[in-house]
Amino acid sequence: MTRDEAKQRIRSSIEQFGVHAGAALDLIISEVRSDLGYEAANDLIDEFDLELEYNIVPTESDGGSS
Repeated sequence: MTRDEAKQRIRSSIEQFGVHAGAALDLIISEVRSDLGYEAANDLIDEFDLELEYNIVPTESDGGSS
């Protein structure tokens, strides 16, 4: 998945499901983390305010330790 594809899928999910888009968005963000890395996923979470609107939180690092 490319970053542009991810953005389009996020927009489509929000338009289609509105406040109930959380599950779909979580799957998209998981795919982004897998395909493009944690930084790209975190950027999209910030760009679309997914943490505030859908409780999808950014991941701190690839390694998991702080």
